[in-house]
Amino acid sequence: MVDVLSDVIASMRIGRPGFARSGLRSPWGMRFPPSPGTAGFTVLLRGSCWLLADDRDPAAVGPGDVIFTPRGDGYGLADDPSTPLVEAVHPPPPAEDADVVTLCGGYRLDPDRVHPLLRDMPAVLHLPAQVGRHDGLRTTIDALGRELGQSRPGGAALVPLLLDMLLLYVLRAWFEDQPRRPGGAGWAAALADPPVSAALHAIHRDPAHAWTVQSLAERAGLSRAAFARRFTAATRQPPLAYLTWWRLTTAASMLRDTDDSLEQIAARVGYSSPFAFANAFKRQYSVPPGRFRRTARK
Repeated sequence: MVDVLSDVIASMRIGRPGFARSGLRSPWGMRFPPSPGTAGFTVLLRGSCWLLADDRDPAAVGPGDVIFTPRGDGYGLADDPSTPLVEAVHPPPPAEDADVVTLCGGYRLDPDRVHPLLRDMPAVLHLPAQVGRHDGLRTTIDALGRELGQSRPGGAALVPLLLDMLLLYVLRAWFEDQPRRPGGAGWAAALADPPVSAALHAIHRDPAHAWTVQSLAERAGLSRAAFARRFTAATRQPPLAYLTWWRLTTAASMLRDTDDSLEQIAARVGYSSPFAFANAFKRQYSVPPGRFRRTARK
């Protein structure tokens, strides 16, 4: 069965994650400006500091903590809440003999197709390191710290893979911490609600299938009307609207990452002809699929 969470991230990601390791000595304060179209992160590898963000009190950050901005919102870090912030510098200061060592980076996302799951998350998510919680995330952070702390063969290939794992573990940690209320609103509720989750898995597993509200309701084990209400309440989209959105999001990823013909892509996402696919794609993206492919590969 397709893992919807992994599927969503794979479809939105563009290219490889960027990252930088930096060292800081007190007094220091860094401002990370907004970066639309990027899911940003900071991992505290050593030391402690304070997270400063709009609409929240300063929060203490310790070793192993992760700060994640799913929509590229800005925030600050400082040795003390009273320290003035300055723009983060590039290249970052070296980590040797530093009080605090951070790993900062980001994942470029398709700004026009951000999955609603990311919109449900807080603008600035702070995941404190806690013994016995989110062990996969802690293990990945430890591995990143080791790889970045020394030059070893294969490190250039391994670090991007660990950053991919970091993204998935951050999303999984947030998801697991959310209340599980069947029939509730939001994507955490949708993935935790067996009938809605069954329909989502069906769509993601086979977007080319001629799904109807009735056939999805049968997968969910609900009546047509009850399923439509429950799916729409959880995902904030009617079932067929989400189906169309996911088909075209999948198509955009294929246009960007493969050399498949328009006819092949159309068939794989449920359109009877390249002409029907091109019309639907242009309605969603405002450009024909061929032009989208050329622009995305520049």
